[in-house]
Amino acid sequence: MRPEEVKALLTAVQERTTSVDAALRKLQEVPVDDLGFARLDGHRELRQGLPEVIYAEGKTVEQIGTIAGRMLETTTAPVLATRVSPDKAGALRSRFPEADCHATARMVVFRAREPSAMTGDITVVSAGTSDLPVADEAVVTAETFGAQVHHVADSGVAGLHRLLGEQQRLHDSDVVIAVAGMEGALASLVGGISSAPVVAVPTSVGYGASFEGLAALLAMLNTCAAGVVVTNIDNGFGAAMFALRLLRKIHKA
Repeated sequence: MRPEEVKALLTAVQERTTSVDAALRKLQEVPVDDLGFARLDGHRELRQGLPEVIYAEGKTVEQIGTIAGRMLETTTAPVLATRVSPDKAGALRSRFPEADCHATARMVVFRAREPSAMTGDITVVSAGTSDLPVADEAVVTAETFGAQVHHVADSGVAGLHRLLGEQQRLHDSDVVIAVAGMEGALASLVGGISSAPVVAVPTSVGYGASFEGLAALLAMLNTCAAGVVVTNIDNGFGAAMFALRLLRKIHKA
């Protein structure tokens, strides 16, 4: 249940178009929907402003489909699945023809937010083409929940001029998400240029001594640029959710 739905229900009681008892029954609907293998949190959007998302890795197609189907029936919120493999995405698309599959981001959007956009602007900056899966995960997540998103791709520090040409975009954004592997220097550079808060996302891209993203993670945690926070390795979804929460607080959504 969304906050605006609760407001509409209370308004209906105030205007006497619905009874107090009917409204009470609606509010007493069990917030946890027990499917046996999963317990869905139906009131997360009411509490936090953003709904539960399906983490598909480790789940079967049947489990993902059952969760998505139930959420589509019982909520009006966006329904999103992350870390969906290509074979699972194809099977889910057969079951849900209207779903949007995002191959690079490894995501399936069963229902996005209605056209009314969230106020605010997010820019996702990614270092190289190899970082696109994580960057696209952040982009698709933010767009699914109504944010305006700009993606500045392939702007790593090895070609510094590429990023310097985007300085105005970095200043105009409410939040910047910097996605990079290898040595992870992009986050420090963005943090030193942009006046916006920066969410740094280390990726597992790089040769042996990058230690599957650990080198980038440590570099980002040790940045000398102020105003930079860091997510876990490859967590584009987490970065986008943080940025969305920040926008909601900034603009009192």
